[in-house]
Amino acid sequence: QVQLVESGGGLVQPGGSLRLSCAASGSIERISNMGWYRQAPGKQLELIARIGSGGTINYADSVRGRFTVSRDSAKSTVYLQMNSLKPEDTAVYSCMMMITAQGRFSAQDYWGQGTQVTVSS
Repeated sequence: QVQLVESGGGLVQPGGSLRLSCAASGSIERISNMGWYRQAPGKQLELIARIGSGGTINYADSVRGRFTVSRDSAKSTVYLQMNSLKPEDTAVYSCMMMITAQGRFSAQDYWGQGTQVTVSS
């Protein structure tokens, strides 16, 4: 059984910062890609940041220069540091990891429970 647990969301004023964390636990053999998605009301799910097992990082244009994704592979954890937050960053943020569970031969996607980030004065 593999589980992802997120933390760090909340309410912040425009220009402020938040740090999200997502920790995986359970019978994990290997974790490859880790990423963060968000979904605002009435909008599609958006991939905003992804970090590969080798450290390759990709950002959506909407967050590049303001958000930083990082990972601690020893802790099976991915982080999202969000700076210079804007009202349009308001959304439910979810982490995703491609995990090969122990006893399995292929990876599958696992998702966190989602955490609300609200940027408002």
